[in-house]
Amino acid sequence: MPAGLNRALFTVAGAVVAVMLAIAICSVAIVIAGGGPLDALAAFFNWGATERAESNATAVLLDRAVPLFIAGLAVAVGFRMNLFNIGVEGQYRLAAICAAFVGSTFTAPAPIQIAVIILVAALVGGLYALIPAVMKVTRGVNEVISTIMLNYIAISLSAYLVRGPFMGEREAGSLVTTTPQLPESAMFPNLNFVFEWFGRIPPTRSGGLWGFLLVAIVLGVVIWFVLERTRFGFEVKASGLNGPAALASGVNPKRMVIAAMVLSGGIAGLIGLPEILGDRGAFNSNFTAGLGFLGIAVALLGRNKPVGIAIAALLFAFLDRAQGPLQDANVPASVVTIIQGVIVLLVVVANEVTNRLALRVEERRAAQQLGKLEVAA
Repeated sequence: MPAGLNRALFTVAGAVVAVMLAIAICSVAIVIAGGGPLDALAAFFNWGATERAESNATAVLLDRAVPLFIAGLAVAVGFRMNLFNIGVEGQYRLAAICAAFVGSTFTAPAPIQIAVIILVAALVGGLYALIPAVMKVTRGVNEVISTIMLNYIAISLSAYLVRGPFMGEREAGSLVTTTPQLPESAMFPNLNFVFEWFGRIPPTRSGGLWGFLLVAIVLGVVIWFVLERTRFGFEVKASGLNGPAALASGVNPKRMVIAAMVLSGGIAGLIGLPEILGDRGAFNSNFTAGLGFLGIAVALLGRNKPVGIAIAALLFAFLDRAQGPLQDANVPASVVTIIQGVIVLLVVVANEVTNRLALRVEERRAAQQLGKLEVAA
């Protein structure tokens, strides 16, 4: 059996075992929380009593998966360089508010308006990620510490901007502050027509199925190509595995650290755009938080591969969507967080175990081949 196929089978087997163990452990947690495992399982697959409710639930799942997928990609680029970009949370929050404000200051045809907003978000995210990259290559500052500290700065700065220089008109009696509303040309068209293709009733929830899903798919393909099929991707991986060896081969590890962190931050800057361009039309004080930290779990679960990250994002979105049905079944919604954490933990452990098993099998096979060659000689 080829080594690549052997590793793939070990990986799949490990993931299946990890998920089964996670289900068993979480069933115990559900019982302790006062719920029933079977009720929880039914809630996860409760998509509503009507066709329209099912369409709304499907749209919620996909809309939730899009920013998680982008967050996973951002983290994965850093992981490829053996960099832990924990600052994705701050990078996307700061990029989102800057892009939303800049987009509200002018009106242009939709393609130009949306392109400018996306470009601003990517630039802000990339530039903010440049700070820890420069600190690392010039002063040796650990990127985990610097990005965590920069998260607090970005979150606080975003809160100040939305209540200060970037604040738009507040509705009477509302406690929510927001940036000025984007013009209609900035809103990304939804994909509700896809449901009609399959003979289903389109969703009626606000924003419907976000059109940014198409951008996420294109982004995933581009990142896969860049990391797997280009010299840049090879240099990133080589520098992450062994900096001195990469330097001896003509690759500048410091330059690759900066490039990988800026690319990671640029991708992170896009995380908040699906929500802004697909639904809210502005950045407000209730903007969805925590996507950057979830992106770390998604990247780990997807093993830093775009396809794996997509599957992990869908799994997390599937679990998040069930919070409402879980509460209706008298099961605490916090069970979702427990399940997500247990799955990630067990899959990471399973990956390490299966990697060691696969390596042991390959070493044994190599030893057998060497023995055959010695006998033949």
